[in-house]
Amino acid sequence: MNPKEPFPQRAARWLAFGSAVSILFSIAASQILLALALVALLLSGAPLRLPRIKLPLALFLLGTLIAWAFSGNLTAGLPQIRKFYVFCELLVVFSSLRDLALIRWLFLTWAGFGGIAAGWGLVQFAQKVQQAREIPSDRYSFYIGERITGFMSHWNTFSAQEMFALIMLGAFLFFAPAVRERALWVACAGLLALAILLAETRAVWIATAVACLYLVWFWRRWLVLLVPVVIAIAFLASPSMIRERFTSLLHAKREDSNEFRKVTWRTGLRMIEAHPLLGLGPEGPKYRFDEFIPADVPHPRPEGWYGHLHNIYLQYAAERGIPTMLVMMWMLLQILYDFWRGLRGLPAGPGNRKFLLHGGIAVVLATLVEGFAEYNLGDSEVLTMFLVVVACGYLALEKDVVPDDFGAPREHR
Repeated sequence: MNPKEPFPQRAARWLAFGSAVSILFSIAASQILLALALVALLLSGAPLRLPRIKLPLALFLLGTLIAWAFSGNLTAGLPQIRKFYVFCELLVVFSSLRDLALIRWLFLTWAGFGGIAAGWGLVQFAQKVQQAREIPSDRYSFYIGERITGFMSHWNTFSAQEMFALIMLGAFLFFAPAVRERALWVACAGLLALAILLAETRAVWIATAVACLYLVWFWRRWLVLLVPVVIAIAFLASPSMIRERFTSLLHAKREDSNEFRKVTWRTGLRMIEAHPLLGLGPEGPKYRFDEFIPADVPHPRPEGWYGHLHNIYLQYAAERGIPTMLVMMWMLLQILYDFWRGLRGLPAGPGNRKFLLHGGIAVVLATLVEGFAEYNLGDSEVLTMFLVVVACGYLALEKDVVPDDFGAPREHR
């Protein structure tokens, strides 16, 4: 880093770093640091940069504004308009963190904070095991009703955060230059994986498996053959309630989310059919759900949360219209294309750019997969981490970003 650079520029870098890592334990701290980073960046006079997805991102935000303007209920949609602020994370990270050494430490810090959160989650699980001994029957409902959350308020948020931290740590271990502390980071990865398992969020299980398959395929392809063995060991070694959660993917119990999700998906399709161009407006599915619920849904409804549609594709189409949802898909597919094209231009062997691009692809794939069963990008904590990964992946494609590949020449110092 250049010791002669202006103080506001240095401040913007470290505030952006702080915002990106503090999201693992406090959204308030992350967003305060984001505001300070934005102010410092503006004061520094450094150029404001956005990655190549700025066009679909701008169209997505514009589509959201248009849907909101025509929704007929501006007050209800305000939470999603205020969430535009979260997208500033993409701007400050891409504009400020232009050194691969610092970006590398960002994701190792994610792993460390994620490991601490995982440790607290394991304590929470042990407490639940203790409490469950006092319940004579239906212990499965007890575990599913309130799962481990780490430092977050909900298990979905905790699970997705741990998943992103694990994916980026896995990409680091597979594709970055070797480090002496490798055993420490492998142990941290095991802790993150255990927390994901015990959080019992099935969509995250599947998304993590897809992301890990991608990483393993491009690291040691033959190891993919061992995946069924790993799954079988995880199943057999798990506590009984985890095994029941596995089997509920095919044989749902009354307490599981399979049935209520079918209701939300069917209702979402009716919303889209009625309002295909502009949707119901941001937050519209939450407030107008009863208008579109199919008549054959039994009363009382299957137990579950009906505040959104538990599917990012249906949610965005129902809220903002099919065109805006397709723009969102354009943006996500553009990220995959750009990162893949960038990987093809890298030399053989390990490198920080390689780990960032492989990790970025794996995170996008995990987000797309989990998005079939959850409105994951509607969660500010998850969205923040997703934008950090995307920004850092695009930084790996920038030629003026300072490399730090352990022995490679450090340019532009």
